[in-house]
This record gives sequence, structure tokens and C-alpha cells, in this order.
Amino acid sequence: MTSVIAVEKEKLENPPLDIHYLGDRILRQSAKRITRVDSSVRKLVKEMLQTMYSSYGIGLAAPQVGVHKQLIVIDCAPNDSTNQPMVLINPKITSFSKDLSLVEEGCLSIPGVYLDVTRPEVIEVSFKDEQGKPCKRQVTDLLARVIQHEIDHLNGVMFVDRVDNSLALTEALQKNGFSPQAIKPVK
Repeated sequence: MTSVIAVEKEKLENPPLDIHYLGDRILRQSAKRITRVDSSVRKLVKEMLQTMYSSYGIGLAAPQVGVHKQLIVIDCAPNDSTNQPMVLINPKITSFSKDLSLVEEGCLSIPGVYLDVTRPEVIEVSFKDEQGKPCKRQVTDLLARVIQHEIDHLNGVMFVDRVDNSLALTEALQKNGFSPQAIKPVK
């Protein structure tokens, strides 16, 4: 599953889109399904990829750049020019493994904060690619985690909402200039 949208994996001086940060209400709204995959969606994909690479990220959801559409871009190997990014339009997780893992996560919308989050190790996800073609994949490890993290963004959920260690969470947020009041715990 590879993207046909060609984007240089480089940091741009002025990325095309602005990333919104924890505390911004825009990040808490649910994204709308994309009804037609057209050139405007592909342009947004390209700009999201450029913005993600410019911020040294491996995943970016449209709500993070203020666009309320169910669109995610992912590249778990941004330093590998042969690895193509994934584009997931209207992604839906259709199954989760019972096996869970606790792994440190970060987020472009909460720079400097890295905390442990428990998530299923294996998921099956259905989505459309940037050509509008329906796809289904079973994914594991880092890619499964990134997809779950980014789908959370489409539902107004941020990774810090899933952190169990509230002391570490409060400390990390305050140290990086974010308010613990911006958290909306998910259980």
C-alpha cells in the first residue's frame, strides 16, 4: 500500500499548513467523512505530508492542521526515501488484538511531551487510498500504533487522554507549557 503522491521528505522553511496545539478547541471536534476523493483531497494530502516531514513527524491527521476531514498521512520511515507514505481516507478499525502493549508516544500537537500509552498490538483497518480505492490491511507494531493514534485525532481524542500515569502526565504537560485542564480522559 503506497502513496502515488510524490513529496520530498525534507524540512521546509515554511510548511504549507499550521499545526494546532493541545488546548485548541479545533482538536476536540470530530472529523467528517470524505464523500469524494478528488484533486482537492490529493492537494491536502500533499500539503499534510510536507507539513509532517517539516515537523519530523511520522503521522498527521487532518484535524491537527484545522481541517475536519477523515484523512490521515503516515510514514513510519521518514528517513528512508524508498519507503512510500500511507494515505488513509475515512479509516475505520474493524478488529483489535487482545494483546496489548505499553509504548511511549508523542504528538506533533503536543511538542516535547512523550508518555506511555497502552494500545492493541495488532489491528485490521479499512480505508480508501488517495485514488478513492477501498483497502483493508492488518497491521502490527509501530504502524498499528500510529494508525490508532491518528484515528483518535479524527474523533477529537489525543494520546494524553489515554495516559494512565496522571502524575507523569501533569508534570510533562506543565514542563512543556500545556495545561493539564486540556486533558479529557478516555477509559
